[in-house]
Amino acid sequence: MRPFKPTAGAVSMASRLAGASTPLDARIIKNGIDPATYRYKLHFNHVISSGRVARAREVFDQMPEKDIVSFNRILSAYSRSGNVASAEDLFRMADHRNVRTWTIMMSILAADGRGSDAVSLFRDMLREGEAPDRVAVSTVLNVPGCDVLSLHPFVTKLGFGTSTVVCNTLLDAYCKQGLIAAARGVFLEMPERDTVTYNAMMMGCSKEGLHREALQLFSAMRRAGLYASQFTFSSMLTVATGMVDLHLGRQIHGLFVRATSAHDVFVNNALLDFYSKCDCLDDLKHLFLEMPERDNVSYNVMISAYAWNRCAGMVLQLFRKMQKIGFDRRTLPYASLLSVAGSLPHIGIGKQIHAQLVVLGLTSEYLVGNALIDMYSKCCMLDTAKIIFVKKREKTSISWTAMLTGCVQNGQHEEALELFCDMRRIGLRPDRATCSSIMKASSGLAMIEIGRQLHSYFTKSGHMSSVFSGSALLDMYGKCGCLDEALRTFDEMPEKNSITWNAVISAYSHYGQAKNAIRMFESMIDCGLYPDSVTFLSVLAACSHSGLAEECMKYFDLMKYYYSISPWKEHYSCVIDTLGRAGYFDKVQKVLDEMPFEDDPIIWSSILHSCRIHGNKDLAIMAAKKLFIMTPTDATPYVILSNIYAKDGNWEEAARVKKIMRDRGVRKESGKSWVEIKRKVYTFSSNDQTNPMIADIKAELERLYKEMDKLGYEPDTSCALHLVDDELKLESLKYHSERLAIAFALINTPPGTPIRIMKNLSTCLDCHAAIKMISKIVDRNIIVRDSRRFHHFKDGVCCCGDYW
Repeated sequence: MRPFKPTAGAVSMASRLAGASTPLDARIIKNGIDPATYRYKLHFNHVISSGRVARAREVFDQMPEKDIVSFNRILSAYSRSGNVASAEDLFRMADHRNVRTWTIMMSILAADGRGSDAVSLFRDMLREGEAPDRVAVSTVLNVPGCDVLSLHPFVTKLGFGTSTVVCNTLLDAYCKQGLIAAARGVFLEMPERDTVTYNAMMMGCSKEGLHREALQLFSAMRRAGLYASQFTFSSMLTVATGMVDLHLGRQIHGLFVRATSAHDVFVNNALLDFYSKCDCLDDLKHLFLEMPERDNVSYNVMISAYAWNRCAGMVLQLFRKMQKIGFDRRTLPYASLLSVAGSLPHIGIGKQIHAQLVVLGLTSEYLVGNALIDMYSKCCMLDTAKIIFVKKREKTSISWTAMLTGCVQNGQHEEALELFCDMRRIGLRPDRATCSSIMKASSGLAMIEIGRQLHSYFTKSGHMSSVFSGSALLDMYGKCGCLDEALRTFDEMPEKNSITWNAVISAYSHYGQAKNAIRMFESMIDCGLYPDSVTFLSVLAACSHSGLAEECMKYFDLMKYYYSISPWKEHYSCVIDTLGRAGYFDKVQKVLDEMPFEDDPIIWSSILHSCRIHGNKDLAIMAAKKLFIMTPTDATPYVILSNIYAKDGNWEEAARVKKIMRDRGVRKESGKSWVEIKRKVYTFSSNDQTNPMIADIKAELERLYKEMDKLGYEPDTSCALHLVDDELKLESLKYHSERLAIAFALINTPPGTPIRIMKNLSTCLDCHAAIKMISKIVDRNIIVRDSRRFHHFKDGVCCCGDYW
């Protein structure tokens, strides 16, 4: 502020502003301060303190001398009122800015979801020579999605490497981005640690599934004599939730009650979440009713818990109760309710919530928009989700990930890959959720080359240090038929959680290696990790693929009675499939009677396939009739029942079933196979004539058939059950889609290269026998992923042991 020599006019003006009866402070004149500016500032402080931001701006604009303190106050007022545009205009017009000015503006941009702009502003501040203080550094590190790896050197260079406050923020930023190894490095190098330090590290470990390490940190914190805050208890409950350890959670609950008044709504909400994740609905309800204070989060957790347990009535009841209690309708947990509608899935509930959001004018809200995309995607209304995504004014990486994930969930894997490329083109940084979803797109297409490119990209971007990203990579290799690479990824992961173990058990399951899947399950238990529903589903599926009926029932009972995990319908489906394929139809009926769910097409399809294997014609007829009603447009039950009749020599009934199928307009799905060569996918159908190389493909097959004849190959004409002569039956078998794809790959890849084929239907018996021989003749690994599982052919043997 410039020294000012007061004049009579200035004194007169200041007196008029303040009122003629108010005497001037002699110190104003003595210190050479402009009286008008002084009075304006008093008036400005009064107006802005009363919350009249627009009037405060008018007074500020009229001030003869504008000081930086007043400037920062009005900038902060714009921040509190959410007036980002006015804040940006004011910031741009500033002749002078101090570190506080820059920090406030960074906070405004970050709160508006413009993290990249906030980080750019920080770099502008450094370029203009303004030295940041620890508040400015902490602010930029708190920006969601900031490139903390590149900001870390600035922190050290600016001399904040020993500041506990800044180091806590740096550590927390690493943890939030899943970079636990880097966070651990910061933690170990800190000269002093406080409760916040331990809380951030514990929460980071628990989020990454490193529950044992989080517990060790908690013990170290108590040994250091540091007090446990509400965030400490919340972190430890997250650990107990992740471990599904009810005993540990109850111990933490008791410790919380002894250490505090037990009235903290934040910790009580964490307890609610813990009991809900452990499926302890009675404890959950009891705690909820005893809570002296409940907020939006309390109801949110209850709603999510009842939704997970498929209690749609309770979900709606709680939501209506929130409305009656008087919670502001604009602050109700709409995003959670949309998530509930998607998880059920229940499009009716979803549309009702959407309608309320339209009435309230909340559809443009950041979280709500993302939740709408997620809900419509999960309810199989992908086109509606796309419309919402396109209309969304501001799209962050979370919005793109929601849309990308929706495409994956609906089988639109190519479109998901295109979205990922678009996301990168506009400069958005994918996070670990994006990484997980795009890996699923790659595995859905079984395009291993794209998967390897993604592996390279995410390694360079630092996401592979995350246990979740590593697990997604493992799962991708497993589903692309690269079991060796999946196992190598598993072995190389420095940290593993239950998701990692589930992925490797699932990989063994898809390959029919049930004993290895069970071995990994036992190793997981030995490591102190608790199996969840997904773990048991993979183990049961492995038993199903290998025909291990006794083991299947053993682990099914273990899940129910030892681990107290309520089976899903999918678990019952695996058990029924295993027992049926083993021929235990009386036990199948017993499981059906005990199952607390309505039977569905998947279960009856499994029973029908079992009847085909064992020739149980009576049960097959019953299963087929149920499927005719449940899935009237699916040709599979008609074809299987017709084939059962044909195999029994009852051609009249076989023809009658096919006539019913034709009369109802049901068409059999054509068998298709595809193969990836040099990053391009080639698709084949049975007896395909469209490929330009079809003559070469057929010539290669004829060459192989001659070699197969020498090895004693005899075509299985039962796989061509038609009322035609044997010559036409043999001809129809020769050019099945997977054989055309294999011949094409043999012509277009170097000797010794593994061949990976995808097929939309189950491989027939004759193709299975033929591919075994081809693998021996050409000395190649041939991996076929059909609609049920993987078949890895090598040296004339398949990994399934001829059981599928």
